[in-house]
Amino acid sequence: MQHRKIAFIGAGNMSRSIISGLIETGYPASHILACNPTDGKLQDLKRTFGVNTSQSNAEALSFAQVVILAVKPQLMAGMLETLQQQSQFGEEQLVISIAAGIRLERLQEMLRGHQRVIRTMPNTPSQLGMGVTGLYAAPEVAGSDRAFCQALLNCVGETLWTQDEEQLNGVIAAAGSAPAYFFLMMEAMIDHARSLGFNEQEARMMVQQTALGAAEMARQNPEVSLAELRAQVTSRGGATACAIDSFEQHNFRQGVANAMNAAIARASEMEQQF
Repeated sequence: MQHRKIAFIGAGNMSRSIISGLIETGYPASHILACNPTDGKLQDLKRTFGVNTSQSNAEALSFAQVVILAVKPQLMAGMLETLQQQSQFGEEQLVISIAAGIRLERLQEMLRGHQRVIRTMPNTPSQLGMGVTGLYAAPEVAGSDRAFCQALLNCVGETLWTQDEEQLNGVIAAAGSAPAYFFLMMEAMIDHARSLGFNEQEARMMVQQTALGAAEMARQNPEVSLAELRAQVTSRGGATACAIDSFEQHNFRQGVANAMNAAIARASEMEQQF
């Protein structure tokens, strides 16, 4: 991975996660600057990782070869407008957005026509280095910029280039929103385990350890289909088979599909707000 100078405009949880991943892989702290309007998060980042910090977006822009836009989507247009009254993005600068819901064309418009832009969609497990990030770039973005962006986000998990920008909303449905689906399933299982006489600690331990173990079994056996892994747990006529039959009778698969489609529809609606 090239050691370009990177400025994070916005110092929230995702910026912290990426900075942590970079430092763990040996990226020089001297090549990283975190920028935020308030000083508390900056002091923590400087103390923990030794990176540069600033409360000036213009200073961050002048520092960077790569600018990571990590502010809330509803603040992006105002922030960029104010910044570009003070300074300008150079043609040589790569801009990476981790803000949800702002389409690439709109980002380029906010950047006054700057074309060297990549849109990314990381999910919350990235904070543990176990995330999935969807990536999309316009055709004119160079291969070297694409490779740098992918290596950057690989510091916090797996990455996936989408075929087109619309597919980023599919990433939201399958990865961005998906931790909440699993939490809901776990929550329901824990609630019912408590009704069976287990206390909160016991119920949560069983459910979360089983979820972790099942995910790890799937990860460690990529050549085995999930249907086969499920079959290995499911003896004909046994307790697991009865549970699976109950799921299927209640149209579990269609319910999952409906939920994912609802996430896609809402993500598409939200893109119109910015």
